[in-house]
Amino acid sequence: MTAFNRIFFRGLITLLPIAITIYIVYSAVIILENLLGTTLRKILPENAYIPGLGFMLTLILIFAFGLMLNSFILGKVISSMEKRLTSVPFVKAIYSPLRDLMNLFNRTENPQEMGSVVLVKIGDTDARALGLVTRENFKDLPLGTIADDKVAVYFPLSYGLGGFTFLVPRKSIQEIEMPIEKAMSLAITGWVKAETKENHESHS
Repeated sequence: MTAFNRIFFRGLITLLPIAITIYIVYSAVIILENLLGTTLRKILPENAYIPGLGFMLTLILIFAFGLMLNSFILGKVISSMEKRLTSVPFVKAIYSPLRDLMNLFNRTENPQEMGSVVLVKIGDTDARALGLVTRENFKDLPLGTIADDKVAVYFPLSYGLGGFTFLVPRKSIQEIEMPIEKAMSLAITGWVKAETKENHESHS
């Protein structure tokens, strides 16, 4: 590989993740801005709308909603509304999985149950697979004795979206101290780690 190619690809692998990250953050800001921004432009007098007002108001409403959930009375009301919402079959099929997915990354409510990172032993070999424990209680499912002494472990696919979930015997898993975000990053990238030139020289 010529010096030109080395310099080009080094610049590419450094710049591309930065550019994609900026694009995703920018897209998220635009989405939040448009949630209320479009309505505010119609309500407010002409030229009274300030760019970014919809974004800021959306964040304020999300925070205010979080405060409402901490209120005992309002929390009960919202919980009741949520139960009614999930009683509608089509809505439940969309809402419930999304809620469960968000809870997976939220350890504030059930830190012992949500998203433990584990290594799973594969058969009689010394091989291990990295996964996330997504469920330890199956009493609400008609599984009988099949799920006895088992946990549900999600294994993300590398270089893509999706993955597989297996019921794994507890004796076959080893919990490790690792943030969920780090585990997902390792799984999605196939455990690839690009070392910088400085790190490479330090190991040599």
